[in-house]
Amino acid sequence: MDFDLSQALPSPLESDEKEFESCCFDMKDVQDQIITLEEGLSLRISKNPHSMKAAAILVLAANRVKNILSQEGQSDSQRCRMILDSVIETTIVKKVENYSTGERKLVFQRHQSLECNLTDNEKKDIVCTATDFKLMALTLNAANCNHKVTFKIGTYISSGVGQTVVLSIINHNLYISCIMNGDKAELKVENYSGEDLKVICSDGAKDRFLFYRRETGLNVQTFESVMCHGWFISTSYEQEEKPLEMCKVDSAYRITSFSINESRLWR
Repeated sequence: MDFDLSQALPSPLESDEKEFESCCFDMKDVQDQIITLEEGLSLRISKNPHSMKAAAILVLAANRVKNILSQEGQSDSQRCRMILDSVIETTIVKKVENYSTGERKLVFQRHQSLECNLTDNEKKDIVCTATDFKLMALTLNAANCNHKVTFKIGTYISSGVGQTVVLSIINHNLYISCIMNGDKAELKVENYSGEDLKVICSDGAKDRFLFYRRETGLNVQTFESVMCHGWFISTSYEQEEKPLEMCKVDSAYRITSFSINESRLWR
């Protein structure tokens, strides 16, 4: 069959989703088969004519759900969020073609947000200076936990790369951005309107606020700049009270992995 495996990757376009629904959920004159994935979870497959593409999408979606349920240490709410993020991806990113130039751009639309604290792999928390609003990493004791920065992470699920996110400081219009300064990526905290970031185009200046959020372990993530590919949000490996900076993934004495301590999820 004339079939491209890339079409079976997560986040199909809206037209693909409609095709998938039309060929997989026509319940007229069909036989059903039930496959048990896990205890309490079954998958019903309707045996009407399918395309190879639809079958591949169905298998990949089922495997992603099974992998999520097999992870230990996750609460029910965390599992629910992960299933929604990995399976339910509707018109989050649209491809728009400029017919005069033949160029394509991505349009990112806000999906949902969560409030959380970030902790690096050395258990350092993220705090913000009161005067110049710089983000620093240091180890806090129980008495000073209220100094942790509470971030709001807005998700813009994008095709083929997992989640694309915007990070802001809760109750402030302060957003983390990344731009190139010479041959080095620079992390900034900018005052910006959240309303203006509900929709972001890949060919505009606002993509400096976008980061690819990728899982590297159980509840451990990295944040790579969309504008500056290969540069990650990082903290100092050994030193305390050092600012967050951008670094290459193989940089010595920099930490690029963070644990997310979720406090609230909302759409």
